[in-house]
Amino acid sequence: MLKAVRNFFNGVAFGAIQTVPSISAGTIAIILGFYFDLIKAVNHFRKDRRKHLWFLLPLLLGTAAGIILFSSLVTFLLEHHSFPTMLFFMGLIAGIVPHIFAKVREGGQEPGAREILLFLAPFPVLLLMAVMRTESTADSAEIIRNIDIPFMVFIFFAGILAAAALVIPGISGSFLLLLLGIYHVVIYSVRSLRFLVADITNTELLADILKVLGPLGLGIIVGGLSMLRLIEKLLEKHQRPVYSVILGLMLASVVVLIMEPMVYRSGVSAPIVAAGIATFSIGCVTSFVLGKKRL
Repeated sequence: MLKAVRNFFNGVAFGAIQTVPSISAGTIAIILGFYFDLIKAVNHFRKDRRKHLWFLLPLLLGTAAGIILFSSLVTFLLEHHSFPTMLFFMGLIAGIVPHIFAKVREGGQEPGAREILLFLAPFPVLLLMAVMRTESTADSAEIIRNIDIPFMVFIFFAGILAAAALVIPGISGSFLLLLLGIYHVVIYSVRSLRFLVADITNTELLADILKVLGPLGLGIIVGGLSMLRLIEKLLEKHQRPVYSVILGLMLASVVVLIMEPMVYRSGVSAPIVAAGIATFSIGCVTSFVLGKKRL
């Protein structure tokens, strides 16, 4: 029972992170210590359905709760306290880096040319993604009302790509949705779930939500299952190279976050910088301690 409760709250944290562009949920899963358990549970579900279901069900329920409950809170924090909020997330990433580097050096082997190249490869990719980013100014409600079948197909494939990013530490699924131009539409649909719960008979609202979250959810399932199988196979045969890429993705994501305009949205002053340093330190220590116990 305690494991189920812990998995539920891990899911809540995992879900809350989905609402933050530029923050990798895969990284949070590593910090919280359930990333590799998640890979095993999904890929080997048929071998022990009861065991894996007991792991996955509270995690999934927690993820849904985290997305619904924290979408508004995260939006508020990013609008009014963006600098200390984003520095906390940067600290979470920075704190886990020493443990990932230890995996690269596992067995006493120093990184070779292959590991160094794989470590550097994510930097130009993530920097290019940051440059390509555009902000949508269109009204989300109006977009949803005019969604047609081709757009729903596009959302499905966006879900596949977002799921692939979701399970790769260092890449943010929500940031990818932002690049594809549907992040704000998705967040609007998620927030609308609260109004649907308040008025379950509102079939028009239900239809609008399903037009977005239906194909997106299906795409996430397809993409997530495929990518989790691939990552497990790579970790079995090429552990050091995979951890080298993960390390590069994490550090590259910190560089991209420093360049992210959203970080400075609420302004920067001496007290705000001091608060940012404090939240960065808290995030760094938190992930370092958790990572030391679970990696």
